[in-house]
Formats: sequence, structure tokens, C-alpha cells
Amino acid sequence: MKIAVVILNWNGILLLEKFLPSVLKCSPEATVYVADNASTDDSISYVKSFFPSVKIVKNDTNLGFADGYNEALKHIDAELYALINSDIEVTENWLQPILKTFENEPSTAIIQPKILDFKNKEYFEYAGAAGGFIDQYGYPYCRGRIFDTLEKDNGQYDDNCEIFWATGACFFIRSAVYRELNGFDDVFFAHQEEIDLCWRAFNKGYKIKYISESVVYHVGGATLQQGNPKKTFLNFRNSLLMLTKNLPKDKLYKILLGRMVLDGIAGIQFLMKGKFNHFVAILKAHFSFYRLFIDHYKKRTKFQEQKYYNTKSIVYIYFIKKIVVFNDLFRTKQI
Repeated sequence: MKIAVVILNWNGILLLEKFLPSVLKCSPEATVYVADNASTDDSISYVKSFFPSVKIVKNDTNLGFADGYNEALKHIDAELYALINSDIEVTENWLQPILKTFENEPSTAIIQPKILDFKNKEYFEYAGAAGGFIDQYGYPYCRGRIFDTLEKDNGQYDDNCEIFWATGACFFIRSAVYRELNGFDDVFFAHQEEIDLCWRAFNKGYKIKYISESVVYHVGGATLQQGNPKKTFLNFRNSLLMLTKNLPKDKLYKILLGRMVLDGIAGIQFLMKGKFNHFVAILKAHFSFYRLFIDHYKKRTKFQEQKYYNTKSIVYIYFIKKIVVFNDLFRTKQI
């Protein structure tokens, strides 16, 4: 199958210097692209000079993660897209098990590999770990990571299984499905756009899978640090937009109200910790959501499933019940 590895870049020359060589060395089956979001550093001239085999697609402005890929992929012809962050180190033969799965399973539309922490390679990485899920209020968590608790990789997730969402840090998708779903929601800009896309794929009957034989290492937070209020704004707003678009109609308003209450509690906690900027970010996220609600409600389709994979409340399970390991959710019947 024809596969394109597409690295979205914005002023990331240092990351390209560090990680692009591993991508080229370990991806002989793929055509490698750098999709540039109007960088002002020397990223493009560097790639042209040192990696002439890499194809370059230029966006006119910084369109963020979501629309940056939407625009770039219009110019890339392939059966499969491998969308990877510029701070990903890939490993030998990382593509083979992914390609094999796509070839043998026509209903599988999206795949992610095992994501380990580049800075601490024995542990799973925050962004995607061993595959993602959401709770009933839309809070994402992963096999190998619940909130800020990261598990050590002891082989406990060395399986291939269906998941609910795949991380945008290393995201494989059939190009036909990407086009069918109209790509990422460009309003999201960045954060949770991949969960929204996976949910829309799930609602149309496609499968999302985790393939453990493919392993990559992710730095994480290389372009927007975890403690940045802008990240707080995007995560809180985009989660509400995602729920609005994808929840079954009979659950929509009840769950939205519950989520808003939980967001209020999170805002109070930020205040108590002296993180006023993050409290303000949550307020701004909610006001932005109110402005966008009608437009995103109209994006709902007839494909909203009455059943979707979720736990009861990962917030309650993690902070009150003190269950911090994914597999313990099953052992204690919390899932």
C-alpha cells in the first residue's frame, strides 16, 4: 500500500535535525513529507539542503495542527497517511505491522503504535501511551496513562486491540476515510481534534486499533508545554465541542451539564493552587464554546451511536477511588 509519512512543522528546525534522520532510515516503504506551517526559521532550507528526498508542502499561514494537516494532505497522494509529530523518534520496522494490519483488516481505518517517552524510555508517554479511551464526560485517558500517572512498560499492553481514539502524535489513517470524514475539525486548531475524528469514524462503523509491535518514542510538549494556559483553553473548549458533535442525542445535554460542573471544580482547583491564568483559560474556553455551540451542533450527523465506549467517570475513579492504573479499572469493575 502506498504510504506517506507526513511531519507537520512550525519553526522546528532543531526537532527536524534530531528526529528526521530516524524517520528516513526506518521508513523505506514510505514517501516522507514535511508539511510546513509558514515557519520563519530555516526549517525548509535545512530540509532541502540535507534531506533532498523529503518532499515539502508549504502552507501559507500557521494553520495549527488540525487545518495544517487538512490543507497539506490535499496535495499528497497516498492510500495511507502516517501523521507524526516532529518530536517523534521511530524504530526499525515500525511501519510493517501497521501496513499488515491495514492490508488484512479492511474495516480498520485508524491505527496508533505503542508510544513511549523519549526522555524516559521505560515508561509510556502522556499523549497516547497504548491507546486512548474517554469517560462519560469526555475526559480522555489511555492504557498506560490516566491523567498524570504514567505506567512503566512491563509488556502489560503488548497486544493488538481495538481502542476508542488514537493519538495525533503518531496517527495512521486511510486517506479515503480521512476524506470521507472531511479531515480534522479546523476550529479545534490543536488538541483533541484526533479524538473528535476517531469518534466520528467510530460512529460510522470504522475500527480504531492499537498495534504494539510498532514502537515510537515521543518527546511531548515540544511545541506547547503542558503548563501553558493556551493548552488549557484548547483542551477544555475542544472537549465540549467534541461532546456536542458526537454524543447520542438523549445523553447530550445531561452530559454537557455534568462536564461544565466538573470544569468549574477544575477552575476552583487552579485558583487554590495560585494558577490564575489557567482559571481564566477555562472561563475563556467556556465563553468560546457558547459562541460556537450552534455551529457545532449543526455538524451532528445521523450516525450518532447509542452506545460508545466509556467508563463512568474517570475523574471520580482517579481522584476519589484512587485507581491510577488502567488494568485496575477492569479488576475493580470500574469500566
